[in-house]
Amino acid sequence: MMKGSPVANLDFETIKFEQRGKTACITLSRPHALNSISIEMMKELAVAYAHVEESDDIWTLIITGEGRAFCTGADISMIHNTHIDGKPTGIDLWGEPILSSYRQWDPPQEATPPYQTMTKPVICALNGIAAGAGLDILTTSDIAIAAEDVTLFDPHVSIGLVSGREMVRMARVLPLNITMRMALMGKHDRLTAQRAYDLGLISELTPKDKLMERAWEIAEIVNSNAPLAVRGTRMGIRKGLELPVYQAELLAESYRIRVAQTKDGEEGTQAFLDKRKPVWRCE
Repeated sequence: MMKGSPVANLDFETIKFEQRGKTACITLSRPHALNSISIEMMKELAVAYAHVEESDDIWTLIITGEGRAFCTGADISMIHNTHIDGKPTGIDLWGEPILSSYRQWDPPQEATPPYQTMTKPVICALNGIAAGAGLDILTTSDIAIAAEDVTLFDPHVSIGLVSGREMVRMARVLPLNITMRMALMGKHDRLTAQRAYDLGLISELTPKDKLMERAWEIAEIVNSNAPLAVRGTRMGIRKGLELPVYQAELLAESYRIRVAQTKDGEEGTQAFLDKRKPVWRCE
C-alpha cells in the first residue's frame, strides 16, 4: 500500500520516484520479481504518471528499472484477479465489479504511461531484461536508450496467452516480419540490445554503469529547449501518426500557432535576435 499522501510525498512501495530539477525519474522497484507488474504497481504508476503530467515543475520523465531487469511484464501470480466464478475475463479487475469503470473498457495498460493523453516527453532507460508488457514502456516512450547487455522478448505464446497490444504496438515500431518472429517464437527468440539499436527500436547504447548518467543528461538537453514547444512537437508527431499526412500537418501547425502566442514563443525569437540564451518560463 502507498504510505501517506500519494501526491504530496510520492512515497511508494513498488516504484521509486525522484526529481532533479525539471526531470522526474520513476524506477520500477520489484527486483525480487524482475520488476513484474502487480496490481499495486499499476495503481502507483497511475498516481505517479498523473503527478508528472500535472506538475508545473516537471518537464520530462525518465522510466527505468531496479536490479537486473527493466520489466518482465505482468506478474503471472495476479492472473486469478482477472477471473469471475473461475472464468477468465481478460480484464484487470482490481477488485472492482466487472465493467464498473472506464479503465475496464479500454485495453489493459498495466505499466504503460498515458502516452496518448500526456504532453510531457518520456525517456525509457532500459537497464536489463524487458519482456511482455515491459515492452509497452519502450514502444510508447519518446526517446529510448539501453545498456549494452539488455535483451528483449515476448513470452506470451509460450505460456498459452495471445500477445495483444504488446505486439500490436511493436508492429508500429519494427518491420512486420521482425515483430512476427518475436511474437510467434515467444520466449525462444531474444532481441539483443545491439539488434534493437540496428533496427531503430533504441536510439542509443551505453555501458551499463553509464546508463542513468546518460538518461539524466538527455533529459537536461530536452529541458534546455522551450518546454511548450517540446510538448507541442511531441503531440503533433504522436497524434499525427493516427492521421493522413495532410490532416497531421494541419494539426501540427495548429500547435505551432498556439505556442507562438505564448510568452515563451516570444522569448525564443527575441533571445535569438539578442544573441543570448533564452529564459523559459513555461507560459
